[in-house]
Amino acid sequence: HSKILRDSIQGITKPAIRRLARRGGVKRISADIYGEVRLTLMEFLKKVQYQQRKTVTTLDVVYALNRIGKPIYVSALR
Repeated sequence: HSKILRDSIQGITKPAIRRLARRGGVKRISADIYGEVRLTLMEFLKKVQYQQRKTVTTLDVVYALNRIGKPIYVSALR
């Protein structure tokens, strides 16, 4: 399974990462961030895949950010 995940992670293009960042309110992106985002995303998706789920929830993202030391505080989760 990890080979498929590793190959498909390259399908997450720079424009896709940029769109996600813009949605999150980021205005400028450093050039060296793209590889780091791909690695972090791959680790996160391994955990979701291990749990045999097809859907990533808002709480998944909040917990993942807390695990890597980047807490986010959300007042109302939908």
